[in-house]
Amino acid sequence: MIDHLSLGVADLAQATAFYDAVLQPLGYRRVWTRPHAAGYGAGGPDERLALFEVGDDANAPGRGWHLAFTAPSRDAVVAFHGAALARGAIDEGAPGLRPRFGAGYFAAFVRDPDGHKIEAVFHGA
Repeated sequence: MIDHLSLGVADLAQATAFYDAVLQPLGYRRVWTRPHAAGYGAGGPDERLALFEVGDDANAPGRGWHLAFTAPSRDAVVAFHGAALARGAIDEGAPGLRPRFGAGYFAAFVRDPDGHKIEAVFHGA
């Protein structure tokens, strides 16, 4: 349903350093970079997540909004969480099972340096 998502960030260098680190364990990478923007995906030139530097106009969406990335394993969720915290993220939920969301739902939640709530989730046994 969703082709891609764009986030406004205050500082592109800080944001790309963060997303380079947290998306790598999930199998995603930066697929393009421009002076005030960057795109991430699984490969090829097409991004699924774009970051746009907007300076002081960067505002994270409010309560109830978050972005979930598919993880290939529980270990990847743990690595995502650790990489995020090491780069200044705020912990919004340590890696673990979330049975209220479904059997095998293993996830971690953080807020990135711009305040966007992001999640890594593995759906497995």
